[in-house]
Amino acid sequence: MSEVTKETVNTVSQTGRMSKSGLRIRRLTGTAMLSAIAYILMFLEFPIPLIPSFIKMDFSELPALIASFAYGPVSGVMVCLIKNLLHLAGSQSGGVGELSNFILGAVFVFIAGAFYRQKHNKKGAVMGSVIGAAAMGVISVFTNYYIVYPIYTNFMPMETIIAAYQAIYPGVKDLWGCLFVFNLPFTVFKGLCSVLITFLIYKPLSPLLKGNN
Repeated sequence: MSEVTKETVNTVSQTGRMSKSGLRIRRLTGTAMLSAIAYILMFLEFPIPLIPSFIKMDFSELPALIASFAYGPVSGVMVCLIKNLLHLAGSQSGGVGELSNFILGAVFVFIAGAFYRQKHNKKGAVMGSVIGAAAMGVISVFTNYYIVYPIYTNFMPMETIIAAYQAIYPGVKDLWGCLFVFNLPFTVFKGLCSVLITFLIYKPLSPLLKGNN
């Protein structure tokens, strides 16, 4: 191999390493930025009609979903983890609420990002997001029953919790019924709202996030 050819190969190799390093730095920076936004959005929660007032709506999964599409499902899960670790400082549930939020958000964005990675088009993104939102809703029933509400009963009797649901729909008789009738559809709706907003803003944000601008 001539000296010129060797020099060319070395230059290409170095350029490739620098490119990979730049992508890694951009991914880390983007994930950190989106984690900070997700943390802020956790505080911008609000009640919605036809749901007990202690169940709040927020859009903190939105940045995690964007990260999952832009950088891969692991980055989306990291956003969920970081925002909840930061939120622990002011936790009012001893970390139980944050644990549940992490589990649900991680399931949602990982499924969405994994589908999008396998089928890298709008159809794959939509399919993954809808399945992820549905999975988050189903799992929320069990995290609330076994993790969240056992802690809440230290501050509010179970009868009072169920009564808050029954004030809206008297047909629910126990906590399982409350969770299936209210929490499951609410959680799916919450996920789909993040999906809708993501599809509206992802395309203009993508060049900035990926450094293609």
